[in-house]
Amino acid sequence: MPIPEASQLVPWVVFIPLIGLGINLLFGKWFKEGLVGAVAVLASLGAFVVAVLLGLGLKANPEAVVRPLAVWAQFDNIRLEWAFRVDTLSVWMMLVVAGVGTLIHFYSIGYMHSDVRHNGDPSRFRRFFIYLNLFIVAMMVLVSANNFFMLFVGWEGVGLCSYLLIGFWFEKGAEGTANAKAAKKAFIVNRVGDFGMLLAIFLMAATFGSLDFEVVFQKAAGASPQILLAITLLLLLAVAGKSAQLPLFVWLPDAMAGPTPVSALIHAATMVTAGVYLIVRSQALYIASPTSAAAVMWVGTLTAILGALVAVGQFDIKKVLAYSTISQLGFMVAAAGMGAWVAAMFHLTTHAFFKGLLFLAAGSIILGMEHGHKASASDAAHSGDDPQDMRNMGGLRAKMPITFTVYLIGALALAGIVPLSGFFSKDEILTAASHYPPVFILLGIAALLTAFYMTRQVLMIFFGRGHSHSADHAVESGAIITIPLIILAALSVVGGELNVFPSYHLEHWLEHTLQGIHPSLMVPWVMMVASLLAISGILLGGWLYARHVREAKLQVDPLQRAIGPLFTSLQKRWFDRAYQAIFVGPYYKVSDWLSEVIDHKVIDGFIEGIGSVTEWTSGQLRKIQNGYVRTYALAVLFGAVILIGYLLLH
Repeated sequence: MPIPEASQLVPWVVFIPLIGLGINLLFGKWFKEGLVGAVAVLASLGAFVVAVLLGLGLKANPEAVVRPLAVWAQFDNIRLEWAFRVDTLSVWMMLVVAGVGTLIHFYSIGYMHSDVRHNGDPSRFRRFFIYLNLFIVAMMVLVSANNFFMLFVGWEGVGLCSYLLIGFWFEKGAEGTANAKAAKKAFIVNRVGDFGMLLAIFLMAATFGSLDFEVVFQKAAGASPQILLAITLLLLLAVAGKSAQLPLFVWLPDAMAGPTPVSALIHAATMVTAGVYLIVRSQALYIASPTSAAAVMWVGTLTAILGALVAVGQFDIKKVLAYSTISQLGFMVAAAGMGAWVAAMFHLTTHAFFKGLLFLAAGSIILGMEHGHKASASDAAHSGDDPQDMRNMGGLRAKMPITFTVYLIGALALAGIVPLSGFFSKDEILTAASHYPPVFILLGIAALLTAFYMTRQVLMIFFGRGHSHSADHAVESGAIITIPLIILAALSVVGGELNVFPSYHLEHWLEHTLQGIHPSLMVPWVMMVASLLAISGILLGGWLYARHVREAKLQVDPLQRAIGPLFTSLQKRWFDRAYQAIFVGPYYKVSDWLSEVIDHKVIDGFIEGIGSVTEWTSGQLRKIQNGYVRTYALAVLFGAVILIGYLLLH
């Protein structure tokens, strides 16, 4: 297979950010903050430039190319190789990861300059950018892999990075442990999904004799349906962990413990998109196993509606966006389960734009509130204002006009308002769902709720009057914060062109990698329904909240007055409590029992028993060591008599 010149660059999508983190790791302690940030940004930007060159090479010759780098291990006929795959799907993911990731890196210079000082430890600035570059490295390993083994290496890498970044301020949070617990929760829940991934890999190795994508996918059609069902359901379990789907989504809202750029990186461009990519990459397996495809569709659909419902009841600005991410990931997973592979990737891309924008803009709001908090620090009555609680905000439209404008664009794109990017990508998913009426209804409700909770959020944050001293003294962020926001806002506006106008058609790009792609159709009645749902959600949110934001600080949410205990259960995340009661509580009880009975009594008792027996035996043997030569001579004589007697008898 001829190798286009551009494909020879593919290892650099991993090595450039690896070099960047290495420079900061080895020499960064002598650098000023600006230089540390510049090294990290250039490392991510370098990976993006390589991805662009790879894309240009594929445009000239779209044939997939494999670039071997090294052999990890050889087991009988299974060869574990680090090989890079350059095809339209992998390069598209590289562009999204490195492109949005670079903007987040740039934004982080300004954000972390304030954050490390606000948290009292400026020395962690360098550590943050080392972790951020490592995240890009791991994600690039994942999306560039040519086999499931290397994909799993990257899969575990992003899991490690999420643990490090969610727990970046590990000593902070409620009781000084909340952030550390959030990181641990993310790590443990993802291990459940990763166990499914490992079992799927073992089954593939045993069934197909290889882990290379091409070999596995070619042999999938002739494999046992039961084996395929097991493999694909195990992969779905892995996806549920990494992409926060039912029942393993509980870690993602707590991931807000990390600095806001981490939230943007995890939720928009990297970790959570890995599960969607895995399903799309494994489409041959799901095509050959319709039962698993249906399971994927329903898991995504139920996650979409649940995430949207819970987002309605949250007051923390980042938690609203976190549950929104869970919901939108549900849309993507449902699309993949329906066979709408391009729609899933299209929404993954537009979501990276507008959700990255919303999280970074939320960070700008938090910085503005923290500045206002410092300005009012002498006022003890306002010293406890939470800068992330939307009930403490209000009136920020005048204080932060740039942040307001870009946030409004992101919210409208997420709500699915034409002609913003979210409208087109969500419309394609709803079009695919129109062939499955129950799924269409549930996703339609989720779309309506999305518009509703984003309207609620925008009104509570930006309109009316300030509901805290911090909000009254908030200020607009600097250019290093707002420039990435403006770029992402522009992408959120024009991103819909990626799969609408023929010259930019994502469908034509991915058809060189994916099979069975159906032409994207703009169905008029679906477009009308999608627009009606979005507008209805906005009008409902405006009707409920517009008059309240002009009043004093919100004491009782208007929706709580309407639905009562249901709102309270959503606000308090009843499922998280159920999760604690069903899984975490019994787990701790069993572990305490194992520790007390098995560890302390059985294992420790056995070891201590051996020590006691040894001590008693040595004490008895010591008695024959009396130091008299005649005793030792008698013992030798006695032994010689026994030995001679034995020989004579035998």
